[in-house]
Amino acid sequence: MATKTYKPRKTVYETIYTRLEALGILSLITENKDSAKSKGGGYIDLCFDFLYVEDEGTTRISLAHYFKQNGDLCADPDMEIRIHTNGTAEALTFQQAIPPIYQEVYPGPGKYYPKLKKDLNNFLAMWLKNCLSQGHKFTV
Repeated sequence: MATKTYKPRKTVYETIYTRLEALGILSLITENKDSAKSKGGGYIDLCFDFLYVEDEGTTRISLAHYFKQNGDLCADPDMEIRIHTNGTAEALTFQQAIPPIYQEVYPGPGKYYPKLKKDLNNFLAMWLKNCLSQGHKFTV
């Protein structure tokens, strides 16, 4: 009788990292791209912005969808994401224009909202999966 090998399930942070990699975002960072846009076959564009290197091993980026209303660009959503070199990534902020919402996981040094952290990371993992299924892919 063959024994099954145990393969640990990925954490949400590993899943986010894998999906960012599949979207080509890690390549954009490696190539020092400040911004890029992905057109997803009839879907709303996905916009990437490199924000900054927080410290050795972590990078902060923004991903967003924008739509126009009365001539203004409105975020729906716009998220800041921290990418770690250890193969994980996490949601830091979420905002949208209508209705106006701004949420921040880490509001200050040593402070964070555990439920919001869980909710935003689950949302980010799902959003990235949707972006991939819509055909989004950044190329260098």
